[in-house]
Amino acid sequence: MSTGPAGHVARSTDRPHSETTRGTSVRSHLRRFLRTSDGVTIDAVYDPGAVAYDRDDVVCDISRTPADHPVFVVAHGFTGAVDRPHVRRVAQAFARYGAVVTFSFRGHGASGGRSTVGDREVLDLAAAVRWARELGHARVGTVGFSMGGSVVLRHAALFEEGTDAVVSVSAPARWYYRGTAPMRRLHWLVTRPEGRVVSRYGFRTRIHHRDWDPVPLSPVEAVPRIAPTPLLIVHGDADGYFPVDHPRMLAAAAADRGELWLEPGMGHAEHAASDELLERIGEWVVGRAG
Repeated sequence: MSTGPAGHVARSTDRPHSETTRGTSVRSHLRRFLRTSDGVTIDAVYDPGAVAYDRDDVVCDISRTPADHPVFVVAHGFTGAVDRPHVRRVAQAFARYGAVVTFSFRGHGASGGRSTVGDREVLDLAAAVRWARELGHARVGTVGFSMGGSVVLRHAALFEEGTDAVVSVSAPARWYYRGTAPMRRLHWLVTRPEGRVVSRYGFRTRIHHRDWDPVPLSPVEAVPRIAPTPLLIVHGDADGYFPVDHPRMLAAAAADRGELWLEPGMGHAEHAASDELLERIGEWVVGRAG
């Protein structure tokens, strides 16, 4: 997989009154279509968050720049999208700790292409991280949920222009897992023509019909390659998709170079992440990437 330039701004969907460049303060939301290294357009949103406001929503000193704050790049789960309420809730929580870039993976929302369910999506994340750095942020933390959790792990392992902290929430450790009813339903959506029709019209997610070739590096294989970048693995002990052997496998692969938070009573991904958990993740990213 390429480790070269990940993407660039393809075009703007708005004209904010304060453009963002390196060394200047940020005061506006931005929305852009980014282009990945394989030519897919990705719908992305930038929220200046704590770059423009402190944690009491008071405007900060104009001399402060994006370089003074970390940026959170959020990778959503399968069937999510940048405008989905659960994704916006996550972005709002992290905006108290820094700027936030959210985006829709290929095949989701207004982004182009078709979902490869965690394979080529690393190129989408790479384009979003590159954009975050182009906006002037020297420190980048990636936070991924479920499918996005596997993507942030593989991205950190594969790309030289990586991140300064990685958080993987509710991610699988290995591919092709079918041990729970929700995962068997997901495999039906992905692998069967009628399932892909249901996904397209029922979940607004367009799935590629081709099998992986080659099979991408698995999350558990990616984890040892992430060091020395700080790594946090978060998983609920009531996750209905991936039982706790998945996060434990990931933590074992990280050895003493990663942290595991096994959350009591938590279910799966963004919907199950409490406001309190998102606050702790925000503080962790600031502490490690700051």
